[in-house]
Amino acid sequence: MLQNTGKLAGCTLFITGASRGIGKAIALKAAKDGANIVIAAKTAQAHPTLPGTIYTAAEEIEAAGGKALPCIVDVRDEKQIGAAVEQAVQKFGGIDILVNNASAINLTGTLETPMKKVDLMLGINLRGTYLTSKLCIPHLLKSKNPHILNLSPPLNLNPIWFKNHTAYTMAKYGMSMCVLGMAEEFRGSIAVNALWPKTAIQTAAMDMLGGSGIGQQCRKVEIMSDAAYSMFCKPTSFTGNFAIDEDILKTEGITDFDNYAVAPGHPLLPDFFLDEEPEDLVKHMEQHGATPVFKGGKSSSEPAPASGGPIEDTFKVIKGVLNPDVVKTTQGVYKFDLSGEHPGVWYIDLKNDAGSAGQGEPPVKADVVMSMDSADFSKMFAGKLKPTMAFMSGKLRIKGDMTMAIKMEKMMSMMQKSKL
Repeated sequence: MLQNTGKLAGCTLFITGASRGIGKAIALKAAKDGANIVIAAKTAQAHPTLPGTIYTAAEEIEAAGGKALPCIVDVRDEKQIGAAVEQAVQKFGGIDILVNNASAINLTGTLETPMKKVDLMLGINLRGTYLTSKLCIPHLLKSKNPHILNLSPPLNLNPIWFKNHTAYTMAKYGMSMCVLGMAEEFRGSIAVNALWPKTAIQTAAMDMLGGSGIGQQCRKVEIMSDAAYSMFCKPTSFTGNFAIDEDILKTEGITDFDNYAVAPGHPLLPDFFLDEEPEDLVKHMEQHGATPVFKGGKSSSEPAPASGGPIEDTFKVIKGVLNPDVVKTTQGVYKFDLSGEHPGVWYIDLKNDAGSAGQGEPPVKADVVMSMDSADFSKMFAGKLKPTMAFMSGKLRIKGDMTMAIKMEKMMSMMQKSKL
């Protein structure tokens, strides 16, 4: 782990999305030096599933040795950002470092992504980053060693990182383009850089996308906070960089990264947008029993008739757990196009009456069509593969409403209790 040097003592950091995850980790790292932290985030009251609020984060920051200013901020709201910036200047006398950490993610294709989700991602990732930077820059220009750090990836234009989630990639790359432009615009005055993890980082978002079992394939948030700390301590001449956490820490002399691993020695899940060929990543990760972030899918031919076996057994269990409560909660009709060893078409109706399931086309039009290998289908309904993670890794192709995949997990949980 990177040791603190005290260089950020008295510095003021304005961090968006700092109530949890990487944003809070960066805040706590700086607080150990005695820094002032502006927690600009939305969560003021405890969330039912996500940890932390701006107030609990403030308590942790002050316990670590820093000073905290919790501000309720939606980065899409210019007035809220402006008010938080003014409060920061009044309380701490200025702003030295801006961390654009707030981000939204929705990994769906063009036809499956509602415009509401597109607007959310562009509004938070792109517009929010641009707007917060714009309002902080006049104060940053007065600092002795000002920095802007965006948590965004290198601008890798390989189409493989666009085809499955164009809207998300556009929004995330918008943050990176802010780095590209502002670094040149304010060269010599403000250091503007991006930081991105080499591997998946264990956060609430990752747990949501990959399930609780994803943690052992991740590194801890501290690797990102240590890398960010290193960058903040550099002069403003260090600008326009799209840095990777591990590479930054290697320049600090760190060679043993096991301390950052959730499960030291376990193969790690590579993150999105890096230069490794996706096919090579897949081979490497699967050789070690891990699930890769991305796996290109092949188009399947027309499925042959179902051959029973494990799929038929799975549907017997599905029929056994169907009830009006699950139907009321889910409200969706699912069609499964299965390939592989046990190809066929199956359906689950969780929208009508007490629900139904079986082989063949659904009795009414499906709300979502899921195409996948029959082996992965069995794993999914046995609780060994989460639908969202299957989609991210390319093992599941979805046509229709992506949220239906998440809703279906309640039924899967019931099936697991039935000892599938």
